Amino acid sequence: MPRLSIIIPIYNVELYLPACLDSVLAFPTEDCEIIAVDDGSTDGSRALAEDYARRYPRRIRLISRENRGLGAARNTGIDAAGGEYLLFLDSDDTLAPGALKEMLEALDRGWDILFFDYVSVNIKGRVLAYQSGCDREGGFRLADDPALLFAPPSACNKLWRRSLFTGSGIRFPEGLWFEDLATCPRLYLRAGQMGAVHRPWLRYLQRPGSITRAKDPLRNREIIPAINLVLEDFWAQGCLQTYGQELEMLAVQHQLLAATVRVNLARPGSSLQRELLRDLDAKFPRWRENPYLSRLPARHRLLLRLMDRGQYPALYALMTANALVRQKAI
Repeated sequence: MPRLSIIIPIYNVELYLPACLDSVLAFPTEDCEIIAVDDGSTDGSRALAEDYARRYPRRIRLISRENRGLGAARNTGIDAAGGEYLLFLDSDDTLAPGALKEMLEALDRGWDILFFDYVSVNIKGRVLAYQSGCDREGGFRLADDPALLFAPPSACNKLWRRSLFTGSGIRFPEGLWFEDLATCPRLYLRAGQMGAVHRPWLRYLQRPGSITRAKDPLRNREIIPAINLVLEDFWAQGCLQTYGQELEMLAVQHQLLAATVRVNLARPGSSLQRELLRDLDAKFPRWRENPYLSRLPARHRLLLRLMDRGQYPALYALMTANALVRQKAI
């Protein structure tokens, strides 16, 4: 049985898929299997994946299926995986040189979840930003530091013990944006010892047209059911009150500071901005008193004040200026 199963969902990424697969294949090992899941690609991605599977039959297993989205493709990979641990690698991202070797060595520490760092890069390979996986060191549990719920909720910068999924029945929600946010906190709750390695093992590509850069206001409404899935699960596990302030702040961060800003930039006059605020008020009527608000950067507190007062034109002006600066970097 391989130590690690790397699950790579594939959908219309023919320009980026070779670099992704090559970054994994660069380290020859029998301790790792690659499960490539073609999610009904309509470009040359499937042909590329088939060619790689023919050339590396002992390392790559290709599964082809009809298009059902990222969450469903990952779930297909989970069900097919044989490794003790899982890594979810998006097909336009790459592993840093030497990363796979270091990952396999780190598995010996026996953690249920291992956080690691990543760098954002543009299509020319230039590093845009460094992101820490979490602020912790050594071994820890969610109960040790509930603020772990604020760590970037990406499934891709973590190694997951496969039994967290198989033992709990948790899978990524299908057909829903924010599938990582809806899933990662629920797995933290079930993990034993977790750990962090402050090494940038992942190179995360920032490109036009990717899911995370798409500006579809209506899809941002899906942040509501994603957060609801987390709240319902914490309630079912008897932990909603224990982590109440952290879950409240999680909703503020993602429903206002992330989703509302995306809506505002895409369609400044959209009523969805007010809908997101009303929903947050309904779930957390005292969120304005949350003690974690004081820890936010001053800029984020300003954004929240503008949203709370319905000053969306001012929000748009501020965020547009910021977006222009960031776009120049990409």
